Amino acid sequence: MSDKLLVIGEVRDNDIRNVSFEAIAAAKQISADAEIVGVLLSDNDLASAGEEFIAYGADSVITVTHDNLKNYTSEGYGQVVLEIIDELSPNGIVMGHTSIGKDLTPKIASRLSAGLISDVVDIEKDGEAAVYIRPIYSGKAFEKKAFEDDFTFVTIRPNNIPALEKDVSRSGEVTSKDIDIKDLRTVVKEVMRKASEGVDLSEADVIVAGGRGVKSAEGFKPLYELAEVLGGAVGASRGACDADYCDYALQIGQTGKVVTPDLYIAVGISGAIQHLAGMSNSKVIVAINKDPESNIFNVADYGIVGDLFEVIPLLIEEIKKVKA
Repeated sequence: MSDKLLVIGEVRDNDIRNVSFEAIAAAKQISADAEIVGVLLSDNDLASAGEEFIAYGADSVITVTHDNLKNYTSEGYGQVVLEIIDELSPNGIVMGHTSIGKDLTPKIASRLSAGLISDVVDIEKDGEAAVYIRPIYSGKAFEKKAFEDDFTFVTIRPNNIPALEKDVSRSGEVTSKDIDIKDLRTVVKEVMRKASEGVDLSEADVIVAGGRGVKSAEGFKPLYELAEVLGGAVGASRGACDADYCDYALQIGQTGKVVTPDLYIAVGISGAIQHLAGMSNSKVIVAINKDPESNIFNVADYGIVGDLFEVIPLLIEEIKKVKA
């Protein structure tokens, strides 16, 4: 194999995030003949995580375990990734367009004096060259970009490039590497999580999102029940967050999370352009709103005009019947 692509995975609570498996698939699209080298960082043993990375398509995996990797810092992760890059001299790097990816990759690109194409949602081939498609203008348009030199550095948006099928028969070497992480100016002592339990919002296949029309924090309870029966996550518009109906960790939109689930159910959301920027690329959008003139219906695939407090219980009842 002539080319070598690094896929920087993300480990959260000892589990690899789904977008990291999607990044492996993206690397295969970039170069089908390249050697895919996974990189996993944590403060815990990563042997089983490395094997899982190989099952999803990596050819080999480098794991780095260090106390200073317990919580993410750009300095700690940066030291590790730059040392691995210096040792392996890869032809490119692929990572998820997550909060960590958005923070780490520009700093790595700057240190390497390399170009970076972020938030990629699709990859096309123009002969041997890869062409990367990414949304612009809050998702209202798309642009195609390519690298002028031979080094590839991209981040991919979750839920857009399907991961390869898991195959436990795949074989590859998992190597543990010792790297001394030192001289950190910032150390995270403790992380206080206020986000809700359950499915990760940024990677959920189904999202039920509430807006000001939900009217109260109590009004979000039916949304949680609907999300539970659908195996999804709950999100919110900025208006609902500003009104203290829910935590800002649930915010979807231009100043919140950008999501692309298979199914997005917008409940009591008017459809402000800032919110649409965070969810308009969802594969199927269902809108529930009392106002038939709401802008959300302009982007919805299916619309229900009605009182959400009447519609949601009916949906829950029917879904339970189907799943019974």
